[in-house]
Amino acid sequence: MDEVQAFYDKNAQNEWDRLDHHRTEFAVTLRALKDYLPDFPDEVLDVGGGPGRYSIALANLGYRVSLLDLSEGCLQLAKQKAQEAGVSFAECLLGNATNLRQFRDSSFDVVLMGPLYHLLDVESREQAVKETHRVLKKNGLVFATFITRYAPLRWSAKNEPEWLSQGKELFETGVWRPSATGIPSKARVGFTSSYFAHPAEIRPLMKRNGFEDLDLIGCEGAISMIEEKISELKGDEFDSWVDLNYRLGKDPSLHGAAEHLLYIGRKHL
Repeated sequence: MDEVQAFYDKNAQNEWDRLDHHRTEFAVTLRALKDYLPDFPDEVLDVGGGPGRYSIALANLGYRVSLLDLSEGCLQLAKQKAQEAGVSFAECLLGNATNLRQFRDSSFDVVLMGPLYHLLDVESREQAVKETHRVLKKNGLVFATFITRYAPLRWSAKNEPEWLSQGKELFETGVWRPSATGIPSKARVGFTSSYFAHPAEIRPLMKRNGFEDLDLIGCEGAISMIEEKISELKGDEFDSWVDLNYRLGKDPSLHGAAEHLLYIGRKHL
């Protein structure tokens, strides 16, 4: 079984719960989706959407959403959560981001891309972006998520600072292999092999594969790794922090300090 597939099969509930703990990431991403998404009833494909947090949110808004993921465990949980929320998916399919053979050319108005940080070589990332471009309609929108090169450094500083002297290869290549010597002990059981992107490489990757840049947003804004107290807030207090971090997340000077970057682009070729 594929390492990433096995990880998410085992951790589907944890992946669902993760965005309850990282509320700003979820709220800022939803704000971006609402700001840029076209009017209903457009067709949305959520590639690598895991247990369906964003798929369900968009279905609740009235979009027709197809969810694709390589983890059967995540898809089963997504179906359960959708039923609990009183919504349904247009399709819920097992598949891989690098080969969207289930879908015809120009099938979707919007594609959400979640798995780019699990594609370790540039050829695989390029192929996934090309496939997204293929299935999008003319002028369709892509929302692609990346984990930043410095996220492991910030995690290490907070949780396991003694690891710094052993992390040189990761910072040079962006590749994280949990079985490799020098990976923090908690990370060995807490995540799977991943690619951490430098902020400067994201726009060029998307541009050379046919996308026009619309936005690049640091999903945590200015509170990456220091969000615990913010996540405890309710109502207007929390919404005010979301507003602030949504604005700050667009500032390029903060992109390297965020954990997740959300690229928004339009198909123009």
